[in-house]
Amino acid sequence: MEPAVLQDRELVLSALSLQDAAAHLAGEDAELVRWLNGGVGTSVTVEAFIRRSLQHWERGGPILAFGIREDSVLAGTLEIQFEQAGLPEHAVNISYGLYPGFRGRGLASRAVCLACAYAGRLGATTAIIKVEPENLASLAVAVRSGFAEFDRLTEDGGTELVLFQKILGSAEPKQ
Repeated sequence: MEPAVLQDRELVLSALSLQDAAAHLAGEDAELVRWLNGGVGTSVTVEAFIRRSLQHWERGGPILAFGIREDSVLAGTLEIQFEQAGLPEHAVNISYGLYPGFRGRGLASRAVCLACAYAGRLGATTAIIKVEPENLASLAVAVRSGFAEFDRLTEDGGTELVLFQKILGSAEPKQ
């Protein structure tokens, strides 16, 4: 599968490349580590993540990772995750994170909307966003992107999550 390029005015979602590793590390802060990354990145772990992401693009999934770019500058990342355990058939999980200098300007909401449209074209009928209740910024992104809260759950490790969903319309299942 050829990596997609999604665009909305000056915002572009495109596949990550190894050249993005330094920018990703420079943009990582305590918020990204806490809510998204699961640990502090190193050049080795970030490069491995990017390599896996490129392999997923080659295979057509199940995870499609994008760099969120504003005016060609890496502003954060977004993933569309197909076939995730616990999700209904034809549903995708969307996760996202912006670097500190790019937060608070609506970029995450715009990126999520672009990702939803693309996932729908690939056969997804529902998009899910899972957010810890303390992550107020991410809760706001879900709502601004047209998602509605539909459930709450506690993961095995005790982490509480608010689940949001957005119906993407009727589409053919992903081949």
